[in-house]
Amino acid sequence: MPEILIIIIVGVSALFLGGLSASTFLRKAIERKSESILREAKEKAEVIKKDKILQAKEKFFQLKTEHERAINERNSIMQKGENRLKQKENTVSQKMEEIQRKQKEIDTIRENLNNQLDIISKKQLDLDKSHKQQVEQLEIMSGLSASEAKNQLIEALKEEAKSEALVYIKDIVEEAKMTANTGAKKIVIETLQRTAAEHAIENTVSVFNIDNDEIKGRIIGREGRNIRALESLTGIEIIIDDSPEAIILSGFDPVRREIARLSLHKLVTDGRIHPARIEEVVSKTKKQVEQEIIEIGKRIVIDLGIHNMHHELIRMIGKMKYRSSYGQNLLQHSIEVANLCATMAAELGLNPKKAKRAGLLHDIGKVPDNEPELPHAQLGMKLAEKFKENPEICNAIGAHHDEVEMESLIAPIVQICDAISGARPGARREVAESYIQRLNKLEELAYTYPGVVKTYAIQAGRELRVIVGADKITDEEAKTMSYDLSKKIQDEMTYPGQIKITVIREVRVVNYAK
Repeated sequence: MPEILIIIIVGVSALFLGGLSASTFLRKAIERKSESILREAKEKAEVIKKDKILQAKEKFFQLKTEHERAINERNSIMQKGENRLKQKENTVSQKMEEIQRKQKEIDTIRENLNNQLDIISKKQLDLDKSHKQQVEQLEIMSGLSASEAKNQLIEALKEEAKSEALVYIKDIVEEAKMTANTGAKKIVIETLQRTAAEHAIENTVSVFNIDNDEIKGRIIGREGRNIRALESLTGIEIIIDDSPEAIILSGFDPVRREIARLSLHKLVTDGRIHPARIEEVVSKTKKQVEQEIIEIGKRIVIDLGIHNMHHELIRMIGKMKYRSSYGQNLLQHSIEVANLCATMAAELGLNPKKAKRAGLLHDIGKVPDNEPELPHAQLGMKLAEKFKENPEICNAIGAHHDEVEMESLIAPIVQICDAISGARPGARREVAESYIQRLNKLEELAYTYPGVVKTYAIQAGRELRVIVGADKITDEEAKTMSYDLSKKIQDEMTYPGQIKITVIREVRVVNYAK
């Protein structure tokens, strides 16, 4: 037991002593490590410090170099500027010396001129004196003063020049008349020959062909509901009679007739015919026809080479396809007039593009359905002005029936070409008897007024000229007659467009030299 205790005590003592020695060793090792770390840190710090100092010195030298370079460049620019200034100063000095030298030369020349002028003045005085002496001698010899002789000479020369001028003017006028007639005929003939045209006649009815008569009953529908729906939606009268395999579409609006025809074709092809389907088909067909109208207008202006036209005018041009004038298709007529105008303007040395544009638009006033009381020429002029057309073109449209005054050379060209197109054989149709009756009635209405000597219905019935006796009525009575006659024609006659009433009262005094 005592031995074990001793061993324990000895072991504890050994452990204690070992711990002390270990702790002492560790402490010394840590101290050595710390010193080593501090030493390394100081060395790294010194290296970093040296690197930073080197970088700072390099940056300083770089900035210094850039600053010196900038200073050198600025000094160089300043030096160049100074050199230029010196060069300009030298140039100015040279120019000033040149100017002074030329000024001296000018002064010398001026002095010489003054001397010469003095000499000339002296010579002129001598000449005037000599001329005066000669005139006095001539006056003594002729018995006339200088002014009287001059007046006699002037009068003789004037009479001779007048006689020669009259003969010359007469020859020129005769030659101009012959040349003008020949040139005008040549231009019109060449224009007609170079412009070919087709004539399509529009009627007031369209015929819709069907395969068999059984379809007529389906189109009529139960108690006529289908045909009533179709008529109310299209505004066209549908005539179903005993005509074999045909249905007649009657109406004065060609666009509506076309919508009705296309709608019927779609309904018959589809086979479903009832009011709801009719309404749907008619609505789609209206949009289709409207789109087709726009496409036609675009194609026409492209074919004619016309650009920058308002889209509403293009739409109206397309709508011309479904309009007619005295049986002549309005679109074909307008295209023909446009080509005629371009050809004639080119022959006369005018702008063919403007003339073609005016020719195409000259009857645009016939397309709208509103403002029926306004003549189509004036309505067309208003539309052209509204859509920013050239003033010359607007005037040509409004003046092609003499309803406004012509202000450019394009206006008479459009009027002539419109007449040429309408006068082609087969171009237009109208019942001759009713046409002649209307003209006769116009003239007869004017004869009902006292003092009327003669009446003429001209311009296809668009103008009535009344010649009155100057000894029978006064100017004021002539004005009253023109107004009363226009009111009477409005009340008693039916006619397209407007009629111009012109009352002519003139006094002619005739004498004969024997």
